[in-house]
Amino acid sequence: MSAKVNFIQAINMALDDAMAEDDGVLVLGEDVADPQEGGIAGVTKGLSSKYGELRVMSTPIAEQAIMGAAIGAAITGFRPVAEIMLMNFTTVAMDMIINHAAKLRFMSGGQTSVPLTIRTMTGAGFGNGGQHCDYLEAWFAHTAGLKVVTPSSPADAYALMRACIADEDPCLFIENLPSYWVQGDAPERGTVAELGKAKVLREGSDVSLISYGRTISDCLVVAEQLAEEGIQAEIVDLRTIAPYDKATVAASVEKTGRCVIVHEAVTPFGVGAEIAAYLQDELFGSLHAPVKRVGSVFSPVPFSKPLETAFLPSHDDVISAVKSTFK
Repeated sequence: MSAKVNFIQAINMALDDAMAEDDGVLVLGEDVADPQEGGIAGVTKGLSSKYGELRVMSTPIAEQAIMGAAIGAAITGFRPVAEIMLMNFTTVAMDMIINHAAKLRFMSGGQTSVPLTIRTMTGAGFGNGGQHCDYLEAWFAHTAGLKVVTPSSPADAYALMRACIADEDPCLFIENLPSYWVQGDAPERGTVAELGKAKVLREGSDVSLISYGRTISDCLVVAEQLAEEGIQAEIVDLRTIAPYDKATVAASVEKTGRCVIVHEAVTPFGVGAEIAAYLQDELFGSLHAPVKRVGSVFSPVPFSKPLETAFLPSHDDVISAVKSTFK
């Protein structure tokens, strides 16, 4: 039986290996050093003790300053990994991310690259309320010059983090808080994923489930339930949200003729809308039914547990969307 690790361990391993290979890899953010326990979930625990607090630096609570320092480091030859503790807090640093990190390569005529990785955490399920749990990936995917990445397994968390650190452009790496302690196969050390490349996790002939991050686990459960009813669902894990792998997505949907896109972010104006528009433009004649989207309710994330559960997409929601494509 292969060894198992969780997301926290896998990301820590990726950072450790990258820092060991390249002295230019830096880690900075609130509480990331060991005197502050390596972050609120311990993702960077042990790194400052190993590499020193000049390479793993706890910062003040100042997201714009964290991002400004990281961008400055990136354009002078380093490969910083900057943690914005929660994805909602990226709003404080949006000017630095959007107007500086994402645009410097373009505005310098390709002379200045920004090899920056932004780690951030989000996800509903722990009753953290409306200012701590939003999925805002569509904001960043909408910005030219940024790459947006999120893993659905510990092994992918390792390989995608290594890819982001190695990339010459700024990458937003989204981690899911409720998934942190989920176990999966340990990564092969040194593996670097290909950004922009999706993965078909389950072959199927009747409907394509397109998803990423935590909701991949929902799709895997739903696929087993659908199989008991004779519906074979294919599951495509985007892995990279921007740029996403159009070829793999289109090939899957062309084969099955039906598609349901699933994400935790609220449904309106989301990544699912972009993919649905692309598929209906490219494959209109091959589709047996309109492309369906399943996401969270268009609302701030509720604090109340029953309301939070109702806010999130459920297995039944996905099953209902799939079956609607057969009517």
